[in-house]
Amino acid sequence: MIQKEMFSLHLMKFNKKDFITFAGIKTSNNMKKTWAIFTLMMTFVLAQPIAVQAQNWVGTWATAVEFTSPGDMPASSLSNRSVRNIIRVSLGGSLLRLKLSNEFSTQPVEITSVMIADVLGESWQTDVQTTKYLKFSGKQKTTIPSEKALWSDPIKYVLKAGQRLAITISYGAQTPEHATSHRGSRTTSYIIKGEARPKSNFDDSEKVDHWYNLSALDVQATDVPVVAVLGNSITDGRGTTTNKQNRWTDFMAESLNTNKSYGVLNLGIGGNCVVRGGLSEPALKRFDRDILGQSGVKTLILFEGTNDIGLSKDSEQIVKELIEAYQMLSLKAKNKGIKVYGATITPFKGSDWYSYFHEAARQTVNEWIRNTDCFDGIIDFDKLVRNPQDTEKLKSEYSDDWLHLNPKGYEAMGRYAATILGNKP
Repeated sequence: MIQKEMFSLHLMKFNKKDFITFAGIKTSNNMKKTWAIFTLMMTFVLAQPIAVQAQNWVGTWATAVEFTSPGDMPASSLSNRSVRNIIRVSLGGSLLRLKLSNEFSTQPVEITSVMIADVLGESWQTDVQTTKYLKFSGKQKTTIPSEKALWSDPIKYVLKAGQRLAITISYGAQTPEHATSHRGSRTTSYIIKGEARPKSNFDDSEKVDHWYNLSALDVQATDVPVVAVLGNSITDGRGTTTNKQNRWTDFMAESLNTNKSYGVLNLGIGGNCVVRGGLSEPALKRFDRDILGQSGVKTLILFEGTNDIGLSKDSEQIVKELIEAYQMLSLKAKNKGIKVYGATITPFKGSDWYSYFHEAARQTVNEWIRNTDCFDGIIDFDKLVRNPQDTEKLKSEYSDDWLHLNPKGYEAMGRYAATILGNKP
């Protein structure tokens, strides 16, 4: 810091031979001047906005952004419309910033305003008194270039742990044909014509279960661990109840925050693979952005591989490639000071992914996860949710479709994962 450097230079001028008494302490004349300068500088520093003084951002919420196909776009374009997205944060705070992404779009997106407000209930309604407008480089309006993302200016806001937050984005005339979004929000977004205001009514809005242009929400905090999860549809929340926020990561966040503050970031994508194929960019390609690009991550949970196995025509080859990928991703994370937990792949007998060879691959990968020294810890989801009488199958009370779990199963997973991480922060 400049102030620190200036203070150090003044200290170098200290004359040991020229002592006087200052405030009851033997001090040099130069030191007396230095103390005055230091006092002045500290007055200046303490007078600065908190956003200037503190830089320790940590993630309270994030999602994996994707290319938006025509089937996941609104009935009409986003142009001259407003979208109220609803999210549930993990960590509270008093100073926050929002990241918007246009990374999967080939045209700029014009934004006329972004509002945040506390959500009332489970619909679009907000507590109008909590509404605040975000700014970008000091302005409400902004344009995000194609294939780019940007952060809002920091804003003071009373954000409570585990609360729902409405983020209302009003778009200008210029919007991409294919937005940057997250398909599997499991949460309803509300779209109306024109620019939204704090008291705008969304009763007659178009309703879609996607988030548009949202990427991450940070708060400023110290000594708060952040857990990021890299996963597929089981992490993304397939089988959960729309608007109920009952993914396994939601239950984990709730449990972790009972006694200590934790940030939990869900970077799951439905249909995603680790190595190749599947939906959206595979984990190997999206890892730097979706995991290493998050703020304050201290722990990573790797819980992906089901789709790689289910889509494979050579089970032995996919086992080899998955293990190599896990090793590569784990090493990249550890090089950034992140602890890595490997999670075993859950059973899928009864689903279309099941075959003798696919099951053999799953078992082989899981045994490697349990016995490797590649990870700092293991979360054995397979052992937790499998049927003791048929270990290739989910417990019936946990199953949604024999591949994905239901809310009861996800709650068991989240509570269990929290006990593992809580014992090993």
